[in-house]
Amino acid sequence: MTPPHPRTRSIPEKRYRPEIEGLRALACVLVVVYHVWLGRISGGVDVFFFLTGFLITGQLFRAGQRGRIDVRALWGRTITRLFPAALTVLLVVVVAAAMVLPQARWFATIREVVAATLYLENWQLAANSADYFARHSDASVVQHFWSLSIQGQFYLVWPLLVAALAYAARGRLRAALTGTLLVLTAVSLAYSVWLTAANQPLAYFSALTRIWEFALGGLLALVVDAVTLPRALRIALGWLGVAGLVACGLVLQVGTVFPGFAALWPVASAAFVLLAGATGSPAGADRLLTARPLTWLGKLSFPLYLWHWPVLVLYLVHRGRTEVGLLGGAFVIGLSLALAVATHHLVEAPVRRSQLAVRGAYRFAVLAMIPVLAAAGAWQIAGLARSGTPAAGGLDHPGALARTPGFVYRGAADVAPVPSPVELPGDWAWIDDCTESPRGSELLVCATTPDGPPEKTLVIVGDSHPTQFIAALEPVAQRRNWQLVVMSRGGCPFSTESEIEPDDQACRDWNAAAADEILDLRPDAVFTTATRDVRAGLTERTPPGFVAQWRKIEAAGIPVLAVRDNPRYDYAPSECVELRGADAPECNPPRADFYADEPPWLFLDDVPPNVSFLDFSDYYCDEAVCPPVIGNVLVYLDDNHVGATYLGTMDTIVEQAIDDALGPPDPEPPAPA
Repeated sequence: MTPPHPRTRSIPEKRYRPEIEGLRALACVLVVVYHVWLGRISGGVDVFFFLTGFLITGQLFRAGQRGRIDVRALWGRTITRLFPAALTVLLVVVVAAAMVLPQARWFATIREVVAATLYLENWQLAANSADYFARHSDASVVQHFWSLSIQGQFYLVWPLLVAALAYAARGRLRAALTGTLLVLTAVSLAYSVWLTAANQPLAYFSALTRIWEFALGGLLALVVDAVTLPRALRIALGWLGVAGLVACGLVLQVGTVFPGFAALWPVASAAFVLLAGATGSPAGADRLLTARPLTWLGKLSFPLYLWHWPVLVLYLVHRGRTEVGLLGGAFVIGLSLALAVATHHLVEAPVRRSQLAVRGAYRFAVLAMIPVLAAAGAWQIAGLARSGTPAAGGLDHPGALARTPGFVYRGAADVAPVPSPVELPGDWAWIDDCTESPRGSELLVCATTPDGPPEKTLVIVGDSHPTQFIAALEPVAQRRNWQLVVMSRGGCPFSTESEIEPDDQACRDWNAAAADEILDLRPDAVFTTATRDVRAGLTERTPPGFVAQWRKIEAAGIPVLAVRDNPRYDYAPSECVELRGADAPECNPPRADFYADEPPWLFLDDVPPNVSFLDFSDYYCDEAVCPPVIGNVLVYLDDNHVGATYLGTMDTIVEQAIDDALGPPDPEPPAPA
């Protein structure tokens, strides 16, 4: 969402500069207001990309017509425009985030700071499958740098493209460039539409799905001076563009449909404003866009955009909130604006005037990046120093064993819980030996390797919640020479339906393939979830699709071990411990908010006889509350997954529950005399 810098110059800028300044400022204001007060995405990113394409393509086209495109000089000017403010914000964010963010978010933030510094943040977020539309308090403090990263990649490639065309076209640059931009627009837009439907988070961050927005801006730059429209039509187009830009984020669900076809809305709105140009009418939208307040904001739009997001996220984390409210939002916007003014006058303007920037932009880039990367490295070292906590399961850290009948704690007093908060994001067990099923449907089958023929084969199937039990089941499998076979798909519980996203046909196909794989494998038992939606408000239920899938397995005579789900929170309990303390009431919600006295499967009359229910709710909650720390072990790694450290202390508990359901193991034959 980073607007091109207000001092970018191009061929149509003299004529359209006032409208471009106002449009940039309006788009930036909408981005900030929508983020802070409405918790929505405005579509302003597409306007910024479009304007960047409009400006830089015009500039390169004129240079190409003169016979020489100085790519190195253009890159140098880009460095002096983008680096000073961006690296200043990143350096301050490293210091502020280290003091405010929970430790569980340190390493992820460090990786993203480094990626943002190197203009690779969009690909970092895509690799992490980041949810850009999650609650702002859970978001990365620098994730908004994804748009600046795409812009940096554009500035790197676009001059080379136009220079190559200018060399090859030999006097026919306009035709060659127009044809190339038409092809890029068509191919990129088609790819954007396809990928948005197939993988929307990846489409949102991919530079390839955004090329058409830059290219369309470039096409307009090539033809805009030749377009002559009646004054009345230009007045109407100007206001239509402004209204469309304001309404885009309110009308469209940007978080689920962008980029794709939907991105045409804000791009077309920006194009209408530029086609309207300077109408000279007091009734024209350009009268609004060229007003002094928007002109002033236009000069601050870049640093304002950069500051508003980390200020918002850090404010929410510090206050322990998910929304800022009216006064809080005013504070966030006011502080962001003050920081933008300071950055513009104390950093941007002096750097642009300095001899270092004029004659040594590349040297300046290296010197400016070093403090950010050094600060990130120091933060990484500090985080590593806090890792390496003692293993759970001993006297000091009994974990779930503390909830067993008759337990008496015999460890030391005032013991810090494990794992260390910085280790929480990696507190997950998994099996690495995986193969792709020939059934397709993205079904991976992962399995442990027993010592010889396995005594039993246990299939763990469903979404991440049964999969998290690998931490408890793997020690049992090693002791008893079992084989664990895992079939897991995030957000897709084992059901005949798609429970989380009703229209997710890929989830349905995956479930059907998993069921067929189980029927062919014929394991000794299937381990999956019995319920879902254990949230405040007693929403726990056993969906009919679960039962239908169990019945399909019953026909093959395969037992099902259906485990009751753990609570899901609207905050991370382990972060609550770090911020408020393990005994804080906010971190210890009442058990009665999550679990009814009787589980929901007792009210079903069609449960097949092959199903045994495993209820571990007493190991997530005591009689009164659901604590975040049990037996000096942090229970959760995030807001809904039980950590591998805690589940590892449940191995004997889970083992006994399985024996009770399937029967005890066969006795070993007596040793020969």
